[in-house]
Amino acid sequence: MIGQTLVKFSNYDPGPFYDELFESQGIPRADAQTLIDRIESLTMPELQRRQRAAQSALFKMGVTFNVYSDDQGTEKIFPFDIVPRIVSASEWATLDKGLKQRIEALNQFLADIYGDQKIVKDGIIPAELIESASGFHKVCMGLKPPKGIWCHITGSDLVRDRDGNWLVLEDNLRCPSGVSYVLENRRVMKSTFPQVFEKVPIRPVEEYPCRLLDTLTNLVPDHITDPTVALLSPGIYNSAYFEHSFLAQQMGVELVEGRDLVVVDGFLQMRTTKGLRRVDVLYRRIDDDFIDPTAFRSDSLLGIPGLMDVYRQGRLGLANALGTGVADDKVIYAYVPEMIRYYLNEEPILSNVPTYLCGDPKQQDHVLQNLDKLVVKAANESGGYGMLIGPHATPEEREEFALKIKANPRNYIAQPTLDLSRVPTLIDDEFQGCHVDLRPYVLYGKDIFVNPGGLTRVALKKGSLVVNSSQGGGSKDTWVICE
Repeated sequence: MIGQTLVKFSNYDPGPFYDELFESQGIPRADAQTLIDRIESLTMPELQRRQRAAQSALFKMGVTFNVYSDDQGTEKIFPFDIVPRIVSASEWATLDKGLKQRIEALNQFLADIYGDQKIVKDGIIPAELIESASGFHKVCMGLKPPKGIWCHITGSDLVRDRDGNWLVLEDNLRCPSGVSYVLENRRVMKSTFPQVFEKVPIRPVEEYPCRLLDTLTNLVPDHITDPTVALLSPGIYNSAYFEHSFLAQQMGVELVEGRDLVVVDGFLQMRTTKGLRRVDVLYRRIDDDFIDPTAFRSDSLLGIPGLMDVYRQGRLGLANALGTGVADDKVIYAYVPEMIRYYLNEEPILSNVPTYLCGDPKQQDHVLQNLDKLVVKAANESGGYGMLIGPHATPEEREEFALKIKANPRNYIAQPTLDLSRVPTLIDDEFQGCHVDLRPYVLYGKDIFVNPGGLTRVALKKGSLVVNSSQGGGSKDTWVICE
């Protein structure tokens, strides 16, 4: 290090946003002090070398993702930044409690709308909103999932506003992805900053695969002592295939595609070199529409004909349950606080982002008059697609979205443009404040478990608010401090 200048954060300006590591310029938050001290003991070339080594290690592990619309090739490196995000013990305690409350209410909502629909009859949610949601499937009416659990694996997206308040941006109950990056990011960070892990009490994340397997085996009737669990993937060209193979390997379960499975004698069976083998639990990473061509889309080549009948008869555990996608509809999301009050008789611990429903004429007028200030989202899109960020859009783009809203108002919501919190991020040879969100992973088995931390996604394009990997985002490790 002779003649080389040590890294300094003194020039890093948190700006007007809530910064996850700094209270103000040059003043680290208490839980971040040890990390900042360690980084500042390095030279910039050494820090950059560690950044490159971390990214290289992740690539060698196969930590990649696919972008369907990219003509440069299907497989891409998932960008990783070496500066982690830190969440205090007290903040995590609130998030943990709030997420458990939310998942419990959503589970009761799903059981209700595919059953007696009391929430509709009592006038809390209009029937037409439920029936017009693309994730609502009448074929699922009357379903009784094992143990009464619908949403076994959830990945709710959280953001923090300018004042540091946590807000729920959306719920992901169908096939939430990204937890493999959480586990692999942590593995790399432990080798990158081992001294920090020795000094700072950081909650572990590594037990997730065991917890996930316990969640899946909880769906099996007690009389089955040696259940067969399999993970159903669409195949190698799916954007999250790395995660599918990773989780199957970590849990020690079979990784299968639709062509590996068949319904025989009223049970789901897996083709093996020794003949057919019964499958008791299926962790599906395929959307409802494609999982059974006899019950949903008849043109699907990914699913298993007859699976729905096996599931309805209680001869198969399925995670997540079929029909859960209705809760991912961004219009239905707006009613989750009311679900909590209705089903649990409690006030929401975590608030939604304020949301305008374009299907309501008065709210639509407000949205159309303020498109330059709002973010508009299609009700059933994800990954940063089907979205207008009003302040960054051209007049022509705003006019185009106005026409879309008028043509199909039920399909759009709008939210204020949030000043998302930021974390220092190493870009070239300096630290820049980049906006982040957080996706914690919640498992609902014998009890509800929230894996400490989650996937911090970071917008790597300067000034961008879009953190999705398909839109140029990357990830960071998330450190939850022990109490």
